[in-house]
Amino acid sequence: MTFLWTLLALGLAVLGLDRLVESMYRYPRRSHDVTPQADGIPFQELSIPAAQGGHLYAWWIPGAPNAPTLVLVHGWARNLGRMRPYIRALHSMGYNLLAFDARNHGSSSPLKRPTVATFAEDVLSAVEFVLGGGQTDSPSLGVVGLSVGGGAAIDAAGWDPRIQSVVTVGAISHPVAVMRHEFRKRHVPGFVARFLLAYMRLRFGLDFDRIAPMNNIGQAEAHIFLIHGEKDETIPLEQAQALAAAGREGKVQLWIVPGKGHSDCHTHPQFWEKVQAFLDRTLPAP
Repeated sequence: MTFLWTLLALGLAVLGLDRLVESMYRYPRRSHDVTPQADGIPFQELSIPAAQGGHLYAWWIPGAPNAPTLVLVHGWARNLGRMRPYIRALHSMGYNLLAFDARNHGSSSPLKRPTVATFAEDVLSAVEFVLGGGQTDSPSLGVVGLSVGGGAAIDAAGWDPRIQSVVTVGAISHPVAVMRHEFRKRHVPGFVARFLLAYMRLRFGLDFDRIAPMNNIGQAEAHIFLIHGEKDETIPLEQAQALAAAGREGKVQLWIVPGKGHSDCHTHPQFWEKVQAFLDRTLPAP
């Protein structure tokens, strides 16, 4: 009888922990409400095949003939509409642009537990679509990613040498660092955080070290421009510094944007000038 009660208690504990983990992945899922057409920019709606039989809702925004292509990646709980300021600026520079909703975001297919790795898989699906699907004759391709999307851009560049240039804004360094920061903000004791992370590793097979951008940035052939707000409270500056330290010498540069936080770096008066100079150097037009 004692054995049965022990099994029941363990079962209830697992159920409770699973529900706690699921709550960590719960966020409002919203589709875009405005398209590039509102900015007078022509675009095409696409459905791109994704991993595990999924699909990505995307916008293809053509630029100058034979121009390089930039894949645009939003952050956690956002959608491709978040990239509109980037679309306006980068379109004016002549690039082909592909913006997409990551799986379980916006209008893309559902996914039970999205991570920085699944975001990176989606980046790779977009890269394959652009380079293998005849969207452009130019092999020059870069990725611009925000927050988790920035971390995913780094992972993808570490896994696919066809990515030549990466710009990140507020990128994460390690999913464990992100979760620990969130736990501290919510005053969750350290031992609880460590137990929950260990449980997620065992229960769901999540290899946080393998998917950590700071562990993949050193494998990237791409040039990487890390942009991070000095006052970022969502992804602390120390994560950008960890990425820069882990990157290859001569391949990675870090700009700490004075006075800016997590979502407003692009409003700095030098932002687009610096981004354009980096792209001109690392992803030149043919």
